[in-house]
Amino acid sequence: MDGPVYKIIPEGRPVQQVSTGFRLVVQGVSKDYEEGRASVRALEDISLTVRDREFVALLGPSGCGKSTLLRIIGGLVKPSSGQVISGDREVTGPGPDRGMVFQSYTLFPWLTVQGNIEFGLRERGVPVSERARVAGHYIELVGLRGFEQAFPKTLSGGMKQRVAIARALANDPEVLLLDEPFGALDTQTRSLMQELLLDIWQQFRKTIVFVTHDVEEAIFMADRVVVMSARPGRIKKIIEVNLPRPRDYRVKTEPVFLNYKRQAVELIREESIKAMATTAIGRWQD
Repeated sequence: MDGPVYKIIPEGRPVQQVSTGFRLVVQGVSKDYEEGRASVRALEDISLTVRDREFVALLGPSGCGKSTLLRIIGGLVKPSSGQVISGDREVTGPGPDRGMVFQSYTLFPWLTVQGNIEFGLRERGVPVSERARVAGHYIELVGLRGFEQAFPKTLSGGMKQRVAIARALANDPEVLLLDEPFGALDTQTRSLMQELLLDIWQQFRKTIVFVTHDVEEAIFMADRVVVMSARPGRIKKIIEVNLPRPRDYRVKTEPVFLNYKRQAVELIREESIKAMATTAIGRWQD
């Protein structure tokens, strides 16, 4: 595996780092799930390093385990073997250094836009005036000025996702983990949200790990695209995306972009065919 060598110390204690420059290190992570009497392997020996301030996309066919890997990085799921290191500590659960945004928005319906964004700050005991100041800053950043007192049920899908992103950023995490955050949006709103997120990333340069099933989205947004195999998910190939930044929608029609897209589509197609063949054989054997 590329990257630093660590002395492993369990239970979330500090890890002695020999070389620097990596925000996240995934070491030999595998994950098994129990289905009835059978054990199903979702991930197989994943090793990956993510540099500080890097934007990495996880891309793969349905069921390849990319969301499982993201949840392991976030500390929401424990690996069956291997480990994840964030900064200088082993990940054993959720932590303030990692913020997560999901496709389903996960907003509190009884709280206003401002209340949702302030929630994590309130839990940490941040004073009321400071919570309001921070929330106001991020409301402005995501373009929701005037909607501070609106409840989630009155918002469009794109607006809800902007609230979710603002809430994650308000806690000032080192790493932002996004699990198909734009998957439920219409095409035009999705495109605008991609540009908004890139603008925010360009400004704050958080480390981002972004799960998507959309090839074009992955190429457009990421510094590197990690293409995963069909289940059990492995790293099939890492595509270095050498497109200049800042990027806008016009780059999607350029030949170099289309070449990256073609490469990724071929890789995903190979894995999707394998997955379909495996499913067909399994049904025939049953």
